[in-house]
Amino acid sequence: MVLEIMGDVELVQSSVTGRFYATSKKASITSTFSPEIAEQLVGKELPGKIQQISCEPYAYMVPETGEEITLEHRWDYVPTNANQSVVQELIPEGTVEELV
Repeated sequence: MVLEIMGDVELVQSSVTGRFYATSKKASITSTFSPEIAEQLVGKELPGKIQQISCEPYAYMVPETGEEITLEHRWDYVPTNANQSVVQELIPEGTVEELV
């Protein structure tokens, strides 16, 4: 079972139109939960943050516009109580940009 984690709503200014739009960072984590247990988690908060991680470039289709863009990052969830030495082994130094 895969859980989709969403961050708080934030306003971002479009680099094309200059107008603001609301968005939220998302990350997926795997779990051992049954569908019934996973459904009970909807609306719950997990201690941690969603971080931007650099990765190899890949093509992404913007669902709203159909435009294909190239991205060089992904969003990962890191729990507050994560063992930092393990996190540093998984995420090379200099590739994490924390969201505030």
